[in-house]
Amino acid sequence: MGASGDLAPLSHMAAAMIGVGDIMVLGEVVPAAIALSGSGLAPLTLGPKEGLALLNGTQFSTANALAGLFEAERLFQSALITGALATEAAKGSDTPFDPRIHALRRHASQIETAAALRDLMAGSAIRASHLKNDERVQDPYCLRCQPQVMGATLGVLRQAAETLANEANGVTDNPLIMQDETGNAEALSGGNFHAEPVAFAADMIAMAVCEIGSIAERRIAMLVDPALSGLPAFLTPKPGLNSGFMIPQVTAAALVSENKQKAYPASVDSIPTSANQEDHVSMAAHGARRLLGMAENATAVVGIELLAAAQGCDFHRPLSSSSALEAVRHRLREEVPYLEDDRHMHPDMGAAIDLVRSGAVIASAAKALPGVEATS
Repeated sequence: MGASGDLAPLSHMAAAMIGVGDIMVLGEVVPAAIALSGSGLAPLTLGPKEGLALLNGTQFSTANALAGLFEAERLFQSALITGALATEAAKGSDTPFDPRIHALRRHASQIETAAALRDLMAGSAIRASHLKNDERVQDPYCLRCQPQVMGATLGVLRQAAETLANEANGVTDNPLIMQDETGNAEALSGGNFHAEPVAFAADMIAMAVCEIGSIAERRIAMLVDPALSGLPAFLTPKPGLNSGFMIPQVTAAALVSENKQKAYPASVDSIPTSANQEDHVSMAAHGARRLLGMAENATAVVGIELLAAAQGCDFHRPLSSSSALEAVRHRLREEVPYLEDDRHMHPDMGAAIDLVRSGAVIASAAKALPGVEATS
């Protein structure tokens, strides 16, 4: 419920610490007392109020929200890279990343995002090939508005990170025992257990993850459409005979729609419990617990974009992209060959998703960018 603390989830943890309930050991469920003994540990003996302190906080919600945040950070960085690669595949312009545009809007995260995209595309022969002869006036929003969309996403993730850092290092117990300089103690009954800040942070992360996947899927859809990308239909050298990337794009669209359903704010829900004593709750635990699944869906979308963007760039050979993006494409091609004729694509998608999930996409790009480290 995310109010009166994460009572039920934390009680399972605390019970195991005192030798009650079960612990999973090497995939096997073992009685807690036996598991502790087998590890050379004695059950914890609690002092006054310590049992309540272990239960009456937001640690379950906060930990799950942080786990989602860390995945969202890796997802964000990977999507910047695949977005830049998709821009190259579509022979999109880097003019929308011009720093003068973003300085006028004043959003720091947008300014930084545009700079990252410029760095990723710097020195591209593909970009240089159409600087003077491009008849298109403006690119689709999924290319042109990357600094605005991804910059807003970065800002939200940073705000959520600040909230969760405060929460993880704060006190969410109740009641609180305060002792003054003379040694006198006073019990203060308050509401620090109410996880509204965590619920809001989790909702922000959910929206950010949803949008990262949403704009990435639009770039995939753009690449497979010859009217928009100028590339062969469905990114296959023999359209009509082959379906190419038709179904991977459908897969990405399905995952994005699932994330949209999951992104509904948990914090706007409340249901009273405990005979209406707890009459307003945050639902932070639910809001945080959904994040890893959403991040996994969006990771799959970005993995599919990696495949599609690399395939699109292959059509421009012998022209190459920037050193950073070529390093990413080379890393992918170590696992997945160019798609000539239709084949079973599940292994291809799995390999690309693994590269995103593991951080290999980020590491490959970072090695080719001077002064940039592969960290979030």
